[in-house]
Amino acid sequence: MPAKRDPYKSYGEKLIGLFVRLLFSGESHSLTELAKMLECSKQTVLRLIDNIRKSYGIDIEEIKKGNKNFYRIKKTAASLRNIPLTEAELQSLQMCKSFTQHLVGKKLYEEATQAIYKSKAALTDGRQIGECHFAAFRPGTIDYTQQHKIIHTLIDAMEKQKVCKLTYKGIDAARPKTYHIKPLKLFSHHDAMYLHAQKAKEPGKPYHAPDYDPLLAVHRMKSVEMTDISFQPDKFDFEKTFNRHFGIIKDEAFDVEVVFTGWACAYVSEREWSPDQKIVKKGKNKIMLKFTASSEPELISWILSFGEDATLIKPTRIVKELKSKIAKLADCYDDI
Repeated sequence: MPAKRDPYKSYGEKLIGLFVRLLFSGESHSLTELAKMLECSKQTVLRLIDNIRKSYGIDIEEIKKGNKNFYRIKKTAASLRNIPLTEAELQSLQMCKSFTQHLVGKKLYEEATQAIYKSKAALTDGRQIGECHFAAFRPGTIDYTQQHKIIHTLIDAMEKQKVCKLTYKGIDAARPKTYHIKPLKLFSHHDAMYLHAQKAKEPGKPYHAPDYDPLLAVHRMKSVEMTDISFQPDKFDFEKTFNRHFGIIKDEAFDVEVVFTGWACAYVSEREWSPDQKIVKKGKNKIMLKFTASSEPELISWILSFGEDATLIKPTRIVKELKSKIAKLADCYDDI
């Protein structure tokens, strides 16, 4: 289900949003990316770019990469001098910092805090923006403090497009293994941090393409070393790869139908589980959710989390497996 465009966002707001993104990021952005960010058509983005060029004399570069056009404003020291964050921007940063404290670990959190303190000092009216309004509920989360150096190394390697030598211990592995990867994207899921990567050729060994790209939990990484080997990543779109179906594990996609009742009916209706989902009302406090998933274990775990308020209808093979797991679960309590 595509994101809905905001009909109330004015042309002027889009113009300012585009200018700010191009000026302050200093990066090249594709026409598709800009249209998605501004919630408008590609034609509108082109009109905005032309308007900025002609009306404000800003030099926006157009770069051709393959069959896509990318745009950027060259960033200079003079263009960014003495431009403090606004009060609203600092409030948003305070909130994001507090919400992610448990996810990034102590050292990364301290770095983010230091950056906000520097911006606070630059407020022209001397106002202080407190962080006491925000917090995070942390039970069951992972402490990433020990991964501080690893995370920075991965970020540096992604920026420079360098292969990394990684030592990693899988959840069921008896001992860590070392291999080479091309790091592509760090992302969060259920209060944990993951790295999506591509397998790189091991020095002195023949390359064997894996069935799936590596999906690595950052807290299971023992060490990461950036090598001098450069790489050009294969064509990769994170949104199309991961935010297309339910489940972080990406096996073959399949159709799912689940009936929810009671409290689960309202809870499920408030959220998006898959971009193609459809919610069908079946009466008072009863709905059917139709969507696509790519991970059977995650689907089963999710269904069980709703107890008697969720009934899996489709696919039949997973219904049978779910029944078997429920029976085994009941057996665990026979002697209690």
